[in-house]
Amino acid sequence: MKIHLISVGTRLPDWAEAGTQEYLKRMPANCAVQLIEVPAVVRSKTLSVDRAKAQECDRIEAMIPKGAWRIVCDERGKHWSTVGLSAQLGEWLQSGRDVALVVGGADGTTPALRATADHLWALSELTLPHPLVRVLLAEQIYRAWSLLHHHPYHRA
Repeated sequence: MKIHLISVGTRLPDWAEAGTQEYLKRMPANCAVQLIEVPAVVRSKTLSVDRAKAQECDRIEAMIPKGAWRIVCDERGKHWSTVGLSAQLGEWLQSGRDVALVVGGADGTTPALRATADHLWALSELTLPHPLVRVLLAEQIYRAWSLLHHHPYHRA
């Protein structure tokens, strides 16, 4: 099983890149996380927000492996605790299917993409900047794995 962290945006600050990579490199081979950066659509006065979102979601769709679990980060989604995420990760590992963990662009994702999701995941009720979301996701996936495998990283 592989986790595909598919995220819109390609120009992150150095601290976000370093933080994300720190946690991704800790993941074991049987639960590897691959970061896939999707270029954001260039906004213009003639391009509507809905059209820009649709174009970004088309790009995202092209990156999702066939048959993968689709987990879309969205404010309308379910809030998972660390223990809940760890249990969910355990289910994904048991299934053997890849996981596509999707982070939309600045304007979110389309209803059509959300409708294809196996899960909508709300990370927080706060609005979080994209660079921080990427670090947060990488850390939480690593934490969930560490809890599942009784690794000392998670001490709760």
